[in-house]
Amino acid sequence: MTAALFPDPRELRSAEARDTELFSRLPAHIAHAKAHAPAFATLFAHIDANAITSRAALASLPVLRKSELLEQQKAARPFGGYAAAGWGNAARRAERVFASPGPIYEPEGNSPLAYARTARALYAAGFRAGDLVHNTFSYHMTPGGWIMDEGARTLGCTVFPAGVGQTEQQIAAMLDLQPTAYTGTPSFLRILLEKADELGTPIQSIKRASVSGEYFPPQLREMLKARGIIGTQTYATAELGLVAYEAPDANGNVQGMIVDEDIILEIVRPGTGDVLPDGEVGEVVVTSFSPDYPLIRFGTGDLSAVLPGICPTGRTNQRIKGWMGRADQTAKVKGMFVHPSQINAIAKKFPQLGRARLVITNPDQKDAMALHVEIAAPDDALKSQIAATMRDVTKLGGDVVFAALGALSNDGKVIDDARKYE
Repeated sequence: MTAALFPDPRELRSAEARDTELFSRLPAHIAHAKAHAPAFATLFAHIDANAITSRAALASLPVLRKSELLEQQKAARPFGGYAAAGWGNAARRAERVFASPGPIYEPEGNSPLAYARTARALYAAGFRAGDLVHNTFSYHMTPGGWIMDEGARTLGCTVFPAGVGQTEQQIAAMLDLQPTAYTGTPSFLRILLEKADELGTPIQSIKRASVSGEYFPPQLREMLKARGIIGTQTYATAELGLVAYEAPDANGNVQGMIVDEDIILEIVRPGTGDVLPDGEVGEVVVTSFSPDYPLIRFGTGDLSAVLPGICPTGRTNQRIKGWMGRADQTAKVKGMFVHPSQINAIAKKFPQLGRARLVITNPDQKDAMALHVEIAAPDDALKSQIAATMRDVTKLGGDVVFAALGALSNDGKVIDDARKYE
C-alpha cells in the first residue's frame, strides 16, 4: 500500500475552488447512484443529475435519514437498495460487510474514498509514516477498527490491532512494543493509562491519540496533555467514513473540526432538508463520493453547527463545532408520536415566527405540551391560530408560549422532553 501524500495542497484552496471541484464531480456521481443503486433510481427518478451543480441545487434533494435507512434495509436486505457494491451478481464487489446497531449493514468497497480517507485526520493529529499505532476500536462485526486501521496504514503507519477489552494484556503489549500513537475511545485510553500506573508500569511511549466514538471531555484532554499526549477527535461514521477532524496547533490546541475534502457537508433544520445559516445548530447531512456506497444527502442524526473563519493551522475547509447531541428528538405524548418535522411544519405556516421548540412536561404525571415560539409582536389572535394548527398537525392540544426573538437557545433542540417520572 502506497503511503498517502501529506500535507495535501487541496486543504489550502479557496472555498470557491473547493466547491467548483466537488460540484463538478456531483452530477456524474448522482447518475452513477441512479444507475447502480435501485433505491436512488426510485428516489431520484425525476431528478436531472446534470442540474445538481450547486449547493442550492443539492438542497432541493430529499434527505435520507439513518432511521429511514434502517427501515428500508429491513424491507430490502441487505442494504435497502442504496449500495452499488455487494456480492454474487453485484456489479461491484464488496470487500467486507459490517453491522452497526439497529442492525444497519454497510458494505466496504475497494475505493480509496472509503476508509483510506481517515489518513487525513490522522496526519492532522500528528501521526506519521513509521509510527506504530495501537488501535483499540473493535474489529468484530463493526467497522470502527477497520476505519482507523485503513487510514493509519494508508499514511504509512504500522498497526497493532488491539481491539476492545483485555486491559492488562493490552498494557503488556504496549510496554513490549512501545507504540507512539493510539486510536480508540478517549475513556478506554484513560483506563489503560490509569491501570498501567496502578500496576507500577506507566505507559510513556504514546505521544499522539486520535479518539472517537464518544464525548472527549476537556478535563481528559488536559490530563493527556500533562502526560505529553496530544489528543484530537476524529468524526467518522460507519456509513460515510471520515466526516471531520481536529487539527492541533503547535501548542496542541484545537478550534473546531475541519470537514474532509471529499465530502459535501450541510447543516439542516432537524426534521427537514432546509439548510441553516452558519452558526445555527442543526443536523449534519453529508454527501459522500464513494462509488460503492453512494450516499447523497445522508442525515447522520448528529447535531452540530458551522464555525466562522478558517482553522489557525491554515486549512481552509468548513469547520464545525463537533458533536452537539442527536437530531432525532421524536417523543411519545399521550400515546401519540410527535416528530421534529411536525413542529417545523407548524412554524412554517407562520413566517413571522423565529425559532420554535415544543416543551413536554408531566405535571401530576399527566403529559402536557407547550409550544414556545419567538416573535417580535405577540398577539392573542395569533396565539389561538398557532394552537389550532398544533392540534391539526399533531392531533394533540397544547399551550403556546411567546418569547422574544433570539430568546430560545441555539442548540438545535426542536422537542425538549422535560418530563420527570416519580
